[in-house]
Amino acid sequence: MHPGIHGFAQGFLGLKQGFLLALVLAFSSVTLASQSPLKSPNDDNLYRYVQLDNQLRVLLISAPGSDKAAASMNVAVGSGDDPANREGLSHFLEHMLFLGTEKYPDPGEYQQFIKSHGGSHNAFTAFQDTNYFFDVQAEHLDDALDRFAEQFSAPLFTPELVDRERRAVHSEFSAKQKDDSRRFYSVKKAVSNPDHAFHQFAVGNLTTLENTDKRPLRPDLIDFWKTHYSSNLMTLAVYGPQSLDQLEAMVRSRFDRIENRNLNAKVHDEPLFSPDTLPARVHADALKDIRNLTLTFPIPSQEDHYRDKPANYVASLLGHEGPGSLFDVLKKAGLVESLSAGSGMDTGQEATLELNMALTPEGLEKQETILELTFAYIDEVREEGISRTRFEEMKQLAQIDFRFREKSQPVQEVMHLSRQMRHVAPEDVLQAPWMMESYVPDKYRRILDRLTPDNVLVSVLETEPNLEGPNLTQWYDAAWKLKPLAIRDIRQRDDNPMVSRLALPLDNPFIPEELDMIDGATMEQPVSMGKVSGMEVWYARDTRFETPKANVYLSLRTPATRASARSNVLSSLLVDAINTNVNAWAYPAQLAGLDYSIYPHLRGITVRVGGYSDKLHTLMTRILTQVADPTLTDQRFRIARRNMIDGLLNKAKERPVQQTSERIQSLLIEGAWSTEERLKAAREVTLDELKSFAEAFLAQVDPVMLAHGNMTQASALNLTNRIHAMVLDDSDLTTVERSRVRALPEGETVLPLEVDHPDTGYTLYVQGDNTGFKERAVFRLLGQIISSPFYEELRTNRQLGYIVYATPFEMLETPALGFVVQSPEASGDQINQAVREFSTTFKDTLSNLSEQDLAREKQAVISQLMEQDRQLGEISERYWREIDRGATDFNSREKLAKAIQRVSRKALVNTLQKQVIDRKQALRVFTAAEVKNNDSVIEQLLQRSAVPDA
Repeated sequence: MHPGIHGFAQGFLGLKQGFLLALVLAFSSVTLASQSPLKSPNDDNLYRYVQLDNQLRVLLISAPGSDKAAASMNVAVGSGDDPANREGLSHFLEHMLFLGTEKYPDPGEYQQFIKSHGGSHNAFTAFQDTNYFFDVQAEHLDDALDRFAEQFSAPLFTPELVDRERRAVHSEFSAKQKDDSRRFYSVKKAVSNPDHAFHQFAVGNLTTLENTDKRPLRPDLIDFWKTHYSSNLMTLAVYGPQSLDQLEAMVRSRFDRIENRNLNAKVHDEPLFSPDTLPARVHADALKDIRNLTLTFPIPSQEDHYRDKPANYVASLLGHEGPGSLFDVLKKAGLVESLSAGSGMDTGQEATLELNMALTPEGLEKQETILELTFAYIDEVREEGISRTRFEEMKQLAQIDFRFREKSQPVQEVMHLSRQMRHVAPEDVLQAPWMMESYVPDKYRRILDRLTPDNVLVSVLETEPNLEGPNLTQWYDAAWKLKPLAIRDIRQRDDNPMVSRLALPLDNPFIPEELDMIDGATMEQPVSMGKVSGMEVWYARDTRFETPKANVYLSLRTPATRASARSNVLSSLLVDAINTNVNAWAYPAQLAGLDYSIYPHLRGITVRVGGYSDKLHTLMTRILTQVADPTLTDQRFRIARRNMIDGLLNKAKERPVQQTSERIQSLLIEGAWSTEERLKAAREVTLDELKSFAEAFLAQVDPVMLAHGNMTQASALNLTNRIHAMVLDDSDLTTVERSRVRALPEGETVLPLEVDHPDTGYTLYVQGDNTGFKERAVFRLLGQIISSPFYEELRTNRQLGYIVYATPFEMLETPALGFVVQSPEASGDQINQAVREFSTTFKDTLSNLSEQDLAREKQAVISQLMEQDRQLGEISERYWREIDRGATDFNSREKLAKAIQRVSRKALVNTLQKQVIDRKQALRVFTAAEVKNNDSVIEQLLQRSAVPDA
């Protein structure tokens, strides 16, 4: 991505989303002009699918009243198109297209325009696609499109920027050198067919993007652009409140200038695996304490079958988590922690279906048992799983979801649609993920016939595998070893008692039946129902999106969770037990449009259930049964504690800037415990302690509930009474105060961290004086204004690193700014010097900011703050946050927006001078190879009192 991640962006989207499978069709402009995409009955947007004279296909989306506009251009060119001697060139081209055009030559102009008008932009390079996208305040779509279109018709490829940006690509490569997912991806490439383009290195670095007099990079870059980028390989989605005619006029006047070179998308007709490679097993070395097992099966391409989704049908059975499923049996045996099934990649010629499992330590030792069970379950699906009844159930759920589809963020919408336009017929572009037209048992069997022990790559990712004479991947030095797979070892054994426990899914009891909307207007905000049996209850009827859904939040605040690091650990272990105990039973509910989460926080635990309100009470009741009386076993305790210890140890292996930022949070938030404290507690706690903690957990409670959506007040009250009877009947009521943020001491506090990583991580945190709206507004606005210049200077001009940003760093309403840099070359002191120099220079820029520019930046912040809600869950979350902070007038956004409107330029300059340049209250955390004792600094911070209110 730019500025972000090079991704392999193909994968399983789940039962309800389906597979975004491809069908590359050639449509004449006459055909396209007559096509209108079929949309959800709940969708009030207007759509038009057109083809320009240069064969660029465009989907126009008119969303009346939308405050945001967005666009995404997908190019059917990706890392699979890289020349063998210029690996990473497509990714490098993605970076370069942002950096100046004939009409807008300033390399930072596009980013600055988007940022200053309340938007964001990015891009990613995948194997067969490169996708560019942005969003912006709706009234500025015309100007944003003007800049966006120029990138594809008249990029400059400025010579001095070519060498500079290749260093940025190298920094991106360097930043992920110790990322296990990137390392494992390099192993997958290494074992693939050397004649297949997937085998190549995709990111690029200073070596593959060499730029010397003998081998200049710019001519190769321009040649690649001219021989691969063409309007007939592009699909564009544009979203805005303007009419369809207005949107079409904006597009036609700009994007028709992109040259049509009449190119064809590359066909990858080599097999993904070399002949005679499979079956095989590859072991790969992980840096973190993780244990993953993946089964990869080559299958026929599924691009032609997006209307029927046979691979989705098969994967939904293999990835099911209900009682008797492969996952349920393996998890109860203590062998796996998670399991998912779905498509890996699809080149149009060949595809893969993958089963991914996270293993327990015992599962790692019993891989053969897991493989036995897996193939036994595949046999069961093959023999008994092909059923019209199951298909009709899946189809019914997909149709319900499409019928009541909620809108997503405009930028997410256009990204998804621009990619999908390449693959599906115009009339299907909106409904494709939900289509399941026909029951196709022969197609299911053809896939299942390929899911055999002699057609599989078994990949094992673990820490320090026992590898004799391992190979190392070329660029990531990931150790791996490929061996033939002994099929006889994974044939089903008659003496395995777990095989008899496997069972195919039963009919789903959670399919919603009552889908009507309740009577009554949507309420402007939640109302208090007072203390109901001692519980604070908030209720809001909301049917504005015409979806029969609701969300219920229950927070069980208790002093038991915050007494010590040990209590914190026990809370997490208790939540793990509850989640484990309800998973198999609740999984069908998730397939039927219900969802839930149970999570620990600083004041206790929260249970949230949401989705179709018809069966919501049933799901909540079942979860509460486990909250009231959780089943606690020695096996689960040992596994959960090991997972927690591994997770805490792995924090020391996160990327450097993640560690610096997390250290700031753990030091300054009251009630947060350090990784070291939690690790010590996790190693010491016992099952008996957990049982005692579970019994005492609800002894003292400060409960609060929110019911929001398609639910009557009577129904909410009924649920409240049920909650009280099940979990609160014997509880004493108490008050648990909200955590606050510790105030930094006067001046700059410096805290080096010892981190084993080739890059340096740096975070400068500068804190506000109080938590009032006026102070918060100044920091929000300053963060908005400073972010693009900071990125431009330290990332683009100075090339300090790939990860560079300045941002508001607000925690629990405490205003702050964060300046974050991860550099492969500069030290912490060098980064700090660059930040100081930038801050001082920027003061002049800020002092000379015109009133017009200041007003524009204010509007950008306010537009993001006040962005329209598009889904019920967004509103529920905002209400819940307000209840948590005690802001039950539910108008914090409005208050902050008004405060931002009143911020003066003088206030901004004063804050920049005092907090950023002089560092009146600052905490600088950076990584180093060796660090002296920091205990006194840490102790001083932990003794600080909270930042005061205004």
